[in-house]
Amino acid sequence: MYINRKKGVLKFISSALYDLPVPKNLNFWWNFGSMLGVCLISQILSGLLLVVHYTPHVDLAFDSVCHIVRDVPNGWFLRSYHANGATMFFVCLYIHMGRGLYYHSFYFTKTWMIGVSLYLFSMAEAFFGYVLPWGQMSYWGATVITNLLTAIPYIGDMLAQWVWGGYTIGDPTLKRFFVLHFLVPFLMLVMVMIHILYLHDHGSSNPLGVSSDLDWYSFPSYYSTSDLVGILGMVSINVGVCLVAPDYFGNAANFIKADPMKTPIHIQPEWYFLFAYSILRSIPSKGGGAFALLMSVTILYFLPLTPRTYFRGLAFNVVGQVYYWLFVVDFVLLSWVGTCPVEEPYILLGQCLTVFYFSYFLTAWKVCSSWEYISGLVKPNLSVS
Repeated sequence: MYINRKKGVLKFISSALYDLPVPKNLNFWWNFGSMLGVCLISQILSGLLLVVHYTPHVDLAFDSVCHIVRDVPNGWFLRSYHANGATMFFVCLYIHMGRGLYYHSFYFTKTWMIGVSLYLFSMAEAFFGYVLPWGQMSYWGATVITNLLTAIPYIGDMLAQWVWGGYTIGDPTLKRFFVLHFLVPFLMLVMVMIHILYLHDHGSSNPLGVSSDLDWYSFPSYYSTSDLVGILGMVSINVGVCLVAPDYFGNAANFIKADPMKTPIHIQPEWYFLFAYSILRSIPSKGGGAFALLMSVTILYFLPLTPRTYFRGLAFNVVGQVYYWLFVVDFVLLSWVGTCPVEEPYILLGQCLTVFYFSYFLTAWKVCSSWEYISGLVKPNLSVS
């Protein structure tokens, strides 16, 4: 009985990983999913090593980070690899999500929903981790973001005080963020497994958006080798950044210990939050800005509800491709505006970019379906009943 169970488990693992059928024409953009998995595991392992030397206390957190960098053998590299690993994680994540938007992978509803939830957890995890060094930008960035809770009618102030553990950000806040930063990655690992199970249930999407049930490869050894090349390239880049410019993506203000009495001239989050931060700043109302910030991410949950076009993906849709790349440019410009001062012309530019950002999710399917009929890819049904 035990042997039969063992064979059943091995057969399930083999069918989910080794014998998985995949389309023959997958390209390099499909590598970023496996690269994300390696990123997550490396972040967990490096975080476990860092936590041995970190002290979650407002008087000791900044000094403990300095101790890791200066006194712990190779601590400077470990801390830099963990910090820059977050940057690599979000680079891979945004490319992975961009590929899903381009090829309309969001119509695989269960897989997409778990993926968007992982994105939200990743943003929360990065935010918690950014607060832990307790530098100037960590403290004031946390102050700005958590204060958004007060925009919620009736219960906003109560929620903010519950998160803070008092009437302002302090030691209880740092300890809570530390615990969450430690636990959330393990929850993400479980969600990744569910994400992979749903993906293997319906199979990988095809770049052409057509069925490939009769034309496929087994996952090894071609795609496993391709994934390995991408993973080695990603790790090499991260190690290279750590060796050449370990603090390139850091903010200079965060090398100063947090001072509640001295507000930085320009508060800004890490680059992977800048697009949402720019959207937040574009709305004059605090409540409206907080709602727009929330919707800038949660709007991804509604993409599976959009009407389906005849061809899944943009491989044959020229107008859809142009519209998609305009959206990518809009995303980049929103991130750049987030680094600029809150003054004209950046306020107006941010508002225009925000309108285009949301309009893309509302109108992209209509633009794609209209072009299919105009170009003759799909013939309209003119029969009269």
